[in-house]
Amino acid sequence: MEMVLLTALGVGGATVFGALIGFAFKKISHKFSDIVLSFAAGVMLAAAVLGLILPAVETGGKWGLAWAVLGIFAGALCLNLVDKIVPHLHKMVGDEVEGHSKTEISRVMLFLLAIAIHNLPEGIAAGVGFGSGDSGQALLIAGGIALQNIPEGMVIIGPMLAVGVSPKKTFLLAALTGIVEVLGTLFGYFAVSISNAILPFALSFAGGTMLYVISDEMIPETHAHGSQRGATYALLVGFCIMLISDVLLHQ
Repeated sequence: MEMVLLTALGVGGATVFGALIGFAFKKISHKFSDIVLSFAAGVMLAAAVLGLILPAVETGGKWGLAWAVLGIFAGALCLNLVDKIVPHLHKMVGDEVEGHSKTEISRVMLFLLAIAIHNLPEGIAAGVGFGSGDSGQALLIAGGIALQNIPEGMVIIGPMLAVGVSPKKTFLLAALTGIVEVLGTLFGYFAVSISNAILPFALSFAGGTMLYVISDEMIPETHAHGSQRGATYALLVGFCIMLISDVLLHQ
């Protein structure tokens, strides 16, 4: 349980760490953030497939494949529903905000809310990984999510400062998005721990949410600023590092 709690704090703390970088470098180039985000996408892609979806097939017995497919689509549809309520992150990340009108402030706060809501299923994915009983695999999953949270935390800062939100309040709001992920991690862990019967579905559901975030949010954002080739190779590097780590971990 201590490891789960520490990991939850680490996953949420990664957003805070990214926010601190955002304060230090208020004008971060898109090329740099795209490379970091692409690398994180590759890590998360491997984590979703190797750490969540394949174990769901293996633990589900003769119905493992069916549960995995059902869980993947259930996770994707869940985030699709969220996206109908809150804006797509890749449409708002990097927007330049000038002036201090109520409309602009509302738009930035909506952007912040979108990040907080999207952080919940990512936290659940990390928690479900621990609930499976494979701590090594769970740490790899959590590491991939934490890595993705760093550039996410970075991009929160600029828009809020630009509309006149005080630095102190900006930092606190950024930290709150990380706290959502901590709560999600704990929820995912306890939900699976209470009943192992839901483990195959929970694993694949978490994997489906991660695949959705990668495809719908991360890859479009990394390919929106003219750095497609670098972003693609960064994704491949992230994927291969996770693949190598997974193989070495289970030898």
